[in-house]
Amino acid sequence: MSSSALQEIVALLGCPAAGNPSQYLFERAIEAAGLDWRFVTCDVAVDDAAAALAGAHALGFRGCLVSGPLREIVPTLVSPSTPSVAFAGAASLLERRDGGLVAHMTDGRGIVEAVRAHADPAGRAAVVIGAGACGRAAALELAVAGATEVLVCDPDHQRAQSLADALAATAPATAVDWLDIVVPAHAAVLVITPTAAPTGAAVSGLRRNLVVADALLAGRPSPLAVHAAAEGCCVVDGIEVHAVQSTIDFQTLTGIVPDTEMLHEALEEFFSA
Repeated sequence: MSSSALQEIVALLGCPAAGNPSQYLFERAIEAAGLDWRFVTCDVAVDDAAAALAGAHALGFRGCLVSGPLREIVPTLVSPSTPSVAFAGAASLLERRDGGLVAHMTDGRGIVEAVRAHADPAGRAAVVIGAGACGRAAALELAVAGATEVLVCDPDHQRAQSLADALAATAPATAVDWLDIVVPAHAAVLVITPTAAPTGAAVSGLRRNLVVADALLAGRPSPLAVHAAAEGCCVVDGIEVHAVQSTIDFQTLTGIVPDTEMLHEALEEFFSA
């Protein structure tokens, strides 16, 4: 809770931090919630990550958003962490709790909740393109949400197979050929992660009853998302995904559910400026 004597502080720890819309979004949500909080953006070099986390803890920051390569460093420096952090090998959010920092990974939840606004992933298969941290988080959350099967593809087949093996305890999972990605007829969801987005020609099986979640946060969709839209798919763009994820992050830190549509509009403003 906010103190009348001391403001709560939330920070973005970025590498790089320039161009990140987190402060723009959080300041909108803080104002709308009537909180006397402040948000600061910090550019943190990889070699300074441990010092930055120690500083955030020592200064009593309420929490930190984490971006860039720092996301994969944080789990080695912070304990405890949620199961999603351990599975993804990365953290997107730090929350002050019981005097320490707890790491969360909310990429997957943001993707799945954004998809749920258009289709329920339960009882259907899902395809995840990219087996990096975002792909791992998305695959886990899809499995937890009740996907009957998760197909994973990545330029590094060994990395895709590693994710499929790790996911097998939660849901059936298969690593598929990167050069011939086929979305099966029983799949309801296709997730495109930022680190591995093939051209539209590399994916077949796109159709009108498929929800395509593009996790790339940018002013325009990825080429595959554009191709999917042309094929009649329901495309959930990166702005919608990130607005939902920001809702989750803000609620985690404040206990207040912000207006997701407001955050969506703020993101559109940020990228159109």
